[in-house]
Amino acid sequence: MNPKDDTPNKKEEMTGSRRDFFKRFGLIGGGIAAAGAAMFSGYKYEQSKPNHNYVKVLTADNRLVEVPKDSIREVKLDVTILQKRGREGLKGHRWIWVIDLARCKNARKCVEACQAAHHLRPYEYHINTLVMQQSVDTPFYYMPKPCQHCDNPPCVSVCPVDATFKRQDGVVLIDNERCIGCRFCMAACPYSARTFHWEYPLKQDEDRGKPYDVELNIPQRKGTIAKCLMSSDRLREGKLPYCVSACPNSVYYFGDENEDTVTNGTTKETVRLSELLKVNGGYHLMAELGTKPRVYYLPPKNRNYDFQGDQSQAVLKKEG
Repeated sequence: MNPKDDTPNKKEEMTGSRRDFFKRFGLIGGGIAAAGAAMFSGYKYEQSKPNHNYVKVLTADNRLVEVPKDSIREVKLDVTILQKRGREGLKGHRWIWVIDLARCKNARKCVEACQAAHHLRPYEYHINTLVMQQSVDTPFYYMPKPCQHCDNPPCVSVCPVDATFKRQDGVVLIDNERCIGCRFCMAACPYSARTFHWEYPLKQDEDRGKPYDVELNIPQRKGTIAKCLMSSDRLREGKLPYCVSACPNSVYYFGDENEDTVTNGTTKETVRLSELLKVNGGYHLMAELGTKPRVYYLPPKNRNYDFQGDQSQAVLKKEG
């Protein structure tokens, strides 16, 4: 056979082979592309699933963000930041308390919650409930008494080292790191709302080494002053104070005076502050002193009284 006569057949065979090759390649490439698209879609789905390889964290400026788990590293909190934000408070807010004396039954859950949060002993108080009586002829009632967080606080003006201070959001705090234990603030407070750490802190060993947070007042130190903090650490997280959330009898309302709203800690009902005070005759404790407290009380009206005698208990009917 003449080699020249065979050339066209070879060219045709080679052309067909190339055609088949590219055809097969195109099919395989399309399969790879489809598989890649499917893998990408699966990846996107996995990434869209909640908490997939991410965790939620609260930043120092109170933002809730998500970060990859493999990017997390443990760092020591900047005490300077804790102190700075603790003294500045939460901008744009003016926190207010309303305590309904008609509802308090001395459950003391508010006291227990506060003591647990701030590592206090059973006889150490930031808030306590007192047994009150208008006169010898009237039934008694219970009165929760925290720090009044006065707008004109005498405790702040007498402190020689700027350990106790008033924030722009209405909270009065005390800095244990600056406190020298002189107790001038205790003498100046007309509400007896401060206590002195005569003993070493309850959880001294457990709290040792923790960065001091002025909003939580932990770790504590012997020989310093302690007081109600209005649960400033909880406010920073957008939560109600410990005592307000723990009360089972709807005694506490808490909110922002700037917004004229308060929320009941038990029922989660939000109401107008001005209306609540007007309708129920809200008042300040010892208002004549000019301290301008940020705690309002609603009078103990239309309530049941639990009378406890030596050997018996009786329930007095509602007034009127």
